[in-house]
Amino acid sequence: MAKVWIDNRPYEIDAKKNLLDGCLSLGFNLPYFCWHPAMGSVGACRQCAVKQFKDENDKKGRIVMACMTPAAESTRISIEDPEAVEFRKAIIEGLMQNHPHDCPVCDEGGECHLQDMTVMTGHDYRRYRFEKRTFRNQYLGPFVNHEMNRCIQCYRCVRFYRDYAGGHDLNAFGLRDIVFFGRESDGVLENEFSGNLVEVCPTGVFTDATLKRHYTRKWDLQMSPSICVHCGVGCNVSAGERYGTLRRIVNRYNREVNGYFLCDRGRYGYEFVNSEERIRKPIAGGQEVPEEAARARLREMAGKGKAIGIGSPRASLEANLALRELVGASRFFSGVGGNEYRLLRLMLDILRSGAARTPSLHEIELSDAVLVLGEDVSNTAPRIALALRQSVRQQPMRQIAEKLHIPLWMDQSVREAVQNARGPLYVATPSATRIDGIATRTFRGAPNDIARFGFAVAHALSEGAAGPQELPQDVAALAGDVAAALQGAKRPVIIAGGGCGSAAVIHAAANAALALKGTALAFVVPECNSFGLAMMEAGPLEEALEADAETLIVLENDLYRRAPAAVVERLLAKFRHIVALDSLVNRTTARAHLVLPSAAFAEADGTLVNNEGRAQRFFQTYVAAAPIQESWRWLGAWEDLDDAVAAVASEIPALAGVAQAAPPQDFRIAGERVAREPHRYSGRTAMLANISVHEPKPPDDPDSPLAFSMEGTPTQPPSALIPFFWAPGWNSIQSVNKFQKEIAGELRAGPAGVRLIEPDSARPAFNGEIPAAFQPRSGEWLVIALYEIFGSEELARSAPAVAELSPLPYVALNPDDAGALGTEVELLGMRIPVRTAPQLPRGVAGVPVGVPPFEGIELPAWQKIARAS
Repeated sequence: MAKVWIDNRPYEIDAKKNLLDGCLSLGFNLPYFCWHPAMGSVGACRQCAVKQFKDENDKKGRIVMACMTPAAESTRISIEDPEAVEFRKAIIEGLMQNHPHDCPVCDEGGECHLQDMTVMTGHDYRRYRFEKRTFRNQYLGPFVNHEMNRCIQCYRCVRFYRDYAGGHDLNAFGLRDIVFFGRESDGVLENEFSGNLVEVCPTGVFTDATLKRHYTRKWDLQMSPSICVHCGVGCNVSAGERYGTLRRIVNRYNREVNGYFLCDRGRYGYEFVNSEERIRKPIAGGQEVPEEAARARLREMAGKGKAIGIGSPRASLEANLALRELVGASRFFSGVGGNEYRLLRLMLDILRSGAARTPSLHEIELSDAVLVLGEDVSNTAPRIALALRQSVRQQPMRQIAEKLHIPLWMDQSVREAVQNARGPLYVATPSATRIDGIATRTFRGAPNDIARFGFAVAHALSEGAAGPQELPQDVAALAGDVAAALQGAKRPVIIAGGGCGSAAVIHAAANAALALKGTALAFVVPECNSFGLAMMEAGPLEEALEADAETLIVLENDLYRRAPAAVVERLLAKFRHIVALDSLVNRTTARAHLVLPSAAFAEADGTLVNNEGRAQRFFQTYVAAAPIQESWRWLGAWEDLDDAVAAVASEIPALAGVAQAAPPQDFRIAGERVAREPHRYSGRTAMLANISVHEPKPPDDPDSPLAFSMEGTPTQPPSALIPFFWAPGWNSIQSVNKFQKEIAGELRAGPAGVRLIEPDSARPAFNGEIPAAFQPRSGEWLVIALYEIFGSEELARSAPAVAELSPLPYVALNPDDAGALGTEVELLGMRIPVRTAPQLPRGVAGVPVGVPPFEGIELPAWQKIARAS
């Protein structure tokens, strides 16, 4: 720590930080634009000017940029010096000369960092009276809207998109004294993190195109802390509602999970909540029925010993347990197919066994050597892929920038010194991935060959680990290189998962982690509560075929996505009564005799367990129109969420810590709840004026310490209860600075969520079940699952913006195989177009899992593929 004098008062600041970072951490209001806590400093906007003095006798000083000045010992600065104040005021006036001043019609109005900084600097009168620079806006796709006239040339957008997220199709184009930020031509932004431009941009150049379609002022949104439900990473989000419609999702900072950024599926998949396919009334025999009649029908069908239940990895812990309580533990099944079930159980057992500790996403970012084994993380867990893009910078920064004594926050200088140097990242997958461009080396192979490669790495790390026989020389050499890189790293990480559908790949990853002590092992799981459901230890879906019962109750699960249609039909035909609880119409609800409208994530409370084993709570954003309600309420087990959480903790030993994920319902701060609505929330008294001139009482919330109101505590609540970030003078997402102990550090109110999986102290034995090498077959192809970030996930497919980018069905083949079969093939009795994939091995075919008609197909599997006649 360094002692720094700010306006003649001493403060302690981390000497590795710059003055802007230090001042903001201390709570000072110092304006800025180009600096971002995740991207460092470039000194482009000149807005964070302060006066620096040589010593206590220096009265003149000099203007410096706080973001470009180290927090060195005995540094003396002044934020309030009149010359510095006037300098900042002049800078903002210059930036605003060409700004259209269109706040009343700007989508960013009321949540705009530019507005905040303009007010903070005292620039409140426009003297410029001449013609302004204007641009033609571009079409950038269904996610992001473009309004270039508002740009202040801070360069944040291209720095995030190109340098941080690895995109290539957005750039800064210069002509004389004009700079344009956009694409070379109109078109959909190609990077899967493009939506972060909405939060990264400090003005309104890039705004949320989905919000624009049902726009409301930001201060009129009712918000709640929630968890993304579109993959297994468990990113923290804030959901915003108005007039009973979910309007947007924004990032909710959690240092250990998602940090400052979300993927586009997580940001824009929310619109399924507003879908016309929503189930809004109980339906029995094809007819809407009253709520009480539906409850009576459910009780009758689920009488003692009459029913079995099938759970869901996209339903909360509480909902799954409620169904288990209703039908009995022995009659409750997990709702995932046999192979997926076995892989989830295997990953869970490995993490508990002591092979390695699973890292948080933040720890993956800080890793300096990574092996990705069999998992296309860009599509199955995009936020992990973004973390890997930061991890490859760790080793070069340590070896090059630090040796040159360049502070790591000085982004442009670090990148200039490091150039294209990257730390070791090895990617072993069946086909090409989006992170191949930053990989040191890639390995392509069928699932068995990927597993054999992983076992070879483990053997190179430790002779005690079995290695494959007769491995090709180049593959053995690559395995040795990977082992050497992992051994030479300070924070090595191995990433694997169920993407290949292979237990051998998972065993190989565990062997490699076990062989190298200190290695972190991260598993990718397919859905938001896959691990939570696996911890309940219910049997796989196929076991339900042997159950003896009259009634089948299906919880938030389209069974046709879990198993082949013939298997599902055989299962459904066994039962006299079928009950389905879900939020969207699907093929399973179409077969049900009783359908109950289940609340979507923004209308419900519950707990999810992510791939790290972190239990996290999500809370209602708004009360859905009756009779829509949480599945656990339909199933009638408990009165409120606290009772449900307590039951989960007591009934499932592995989930005993879930109560610590968030404060209980009776938590108060100075006797007050936490407000879901910002204090500027307006129009409440008129919202229902068409029904009654009398303002109704806000709904009660028996399940959380949150209030459906703007009335509540003015202090910062516990991190799990923060519905939105706001502080006086900081209306934009940048206000998160005021909630952190230090910039980019932990939140002042402590962590959100609780880790439930910690490794056993005992070291397990190596696995020696090495599969045989892949051998192509004549006339058959090994069909494997390929994943699409837009299209493979069930719920997001019903969001219009995501559906627009979802692919049509295809069969991916190596060009040589495709040349023999033509542009269209017959597979599973259907004619399907061929897409060439040059890196896919010969004899292997890939299909987009989750995309019709490949929703329930068992993969990997040998299938006949023929040229379409």
